[in-house]
Amino acid sequence: MELRDIEIFLVLAEELHFGRTAERLRVSQARVSQAIKKQERRIGAALFDRTSRTVRLTEVGRQLRGDLQPVYAGLHESLERARLAARGVTGRLRVGMMPFNLVDLHFYWKAFRAKHPQWELEIRQLGYTDPFGWLRNGDFDVLVGWLPVEEPDFTVGPVLLTDPRILAVSEDHELAGRTSARLEMFADFAHPMPPALPDYWEDGYIPFHAPGGRTIERGGEVHNAEDLISRVGMGEIIHGFPSHVTRYWGMPNIRWIPVPDLPTLSYVLIWRTDAENEPIRALATVVRELGPHHF
Repeated sequence: MELRDIEIFLVLAEELHFGRTAERLRVSQARVSQAIKKQERRIGAALFDRTSRTVRLTEVGRQLRGDLQPVYAGLHESLERARLAARGVTGRLRVGMMPFNLVDLHFYWKAFRAKHPQWELEIRQLGYTDPFGWLRNGDFDVLVGWLPVEEPDFTVGPVLLTDPRILAVSEDHELAGRTSARLEMFADFAHPMPPALPDYWEDGYIPFHAPGGRTIERGGEVHNAEDLISRVGMGEIIHGFPSHVTRYWGMPNIRWIPVPDLPTLSYVLIWRTDAENEPIRALATVVRELGPHHF
């Protein structure tokens, strides 16, 4: 079985949709169908049950997926290590960002690359769903997230930036004309938040209670920044943000209101204690030497 055919099978097993699989792999749907049929002929059994509306793994397909996933992952990692070695790179450090990858933070990444060209530094923006889970699963080596972090299996490293807080509302919202807002006002409106955040961590971003004791209600889930700001602009919700988002979202239908009594957010390096290695320690050293950025 060719490596590309294995990849097509595994992606289809995840997406369960021929069109999305083809789009994700940048091939035609005919190529996806051809690869699956070829594998089914070789095995002698159907790997997927297909109807006009659904695609499901058969029992044989589920068994093959379970067998192939670790083999493919190991082979892919081996090929990637060989590619890096050919460029003189001996390792890779993957950093997941909860704040945007601000230009103001690039001096950390440039300093790390200048001091340690033997390690490739990969910076990626994260969605909102279970970022601690991505770190624990090994999808990233380091997470940039806000304080406090009280996970017993994590090490909390140095601060990269501290950021004041603002409230985002639509241009026709009742608060849009204000020059500042108080945290107490948050209790008058529902605030959507990402799913699966630890309570203490969510409370550190937007408290569960206003200073006067009223509950700050949660109004549904959000999974990414684009959906969140779109709903603010439509007037469906309001939401508190760190101030750096204004550099990315200069939208004429959004009003940004300072919230002086909402504590600033400090973003730090976070990593699994048992996964600490030389590149992680080197990045932490670079950040400590350069010091935190303040907005």
